[in-house]
Amino acid sequence: MRLTKHEHAALVLVESGHSLVIDPGSFTSPLEGLVGLVGVVLTHEHPDHWTPEHLTRLQDAHPGVPIYGPEGVVQAAAGFDIIAVHPGDRLDLGPFHLDFSGGEHAVIHESIPVVDNVGVLVNDSLYYPGDSYTVPKHAKVKLLAAPVGAPWLKIGDAMDYVLAVKPERVFATHDMTLSVAGKKMGDARLTWAVEQNGGSFVDLQPGDTVDV
Repeated sequence: MRLTKHEHAALVLVESGHSLVIDPGSFTSPLEGLVGLVGVVLTHEHPDHWTPEHLTRLQDAHPGVPIYGPEGVVQAAAGFDIIAVHPGDRLDLGPFHLDFSGGEHAVIHESIPVVDNVGVLVNDSLYYPGDSYTVPKHAKVKLLAAPVGAPWLKIGDAMDYVLAVKPERVFATHDMTLSVAGKKMGDARLTWAVEQNGGSFVDLQPGDTVDV
């Protein structure tokens, strides 16, 4: 399985001639040239993780492609046929096996409502938590997509999250709100955290790929 990181929180996975898109949001350039798209996963309703323009473009290029998200996304994207998923759900889309976990977005501030959020484990190897610190249960994560910059994120908490998951490898995502210097600092902190359990950091820029 090959992963391509796109801007901010968007990921594209490719396996056996099929592709899966996760969280194409407002900071992400149009995703074009996808082959055999079998599904789109939206972890939560915030616009940096999905936009109507992205969904319309993907549906036009791939008629009938299913879109999955938690209940909050079903309501927020009312103009689209979103299939609800919940923590504990499992789903097979072509060569991709998805396990959903979590349930809630990390707290931004007490004045801002907490929205639904699901993390997703793909093929028992890649884990992406959306905007949360949910640790997948009973899973040895080969590659963790770890948020590194957000209004709800403190870098010490992100480091503790990597320490808790103990992945073999980690890369930084949710990063478009950071300056170049801030991104480098966050990467260094995640590198330290993953190395404490014998893992390694993968430096992925938008458009870079890695095999999982």
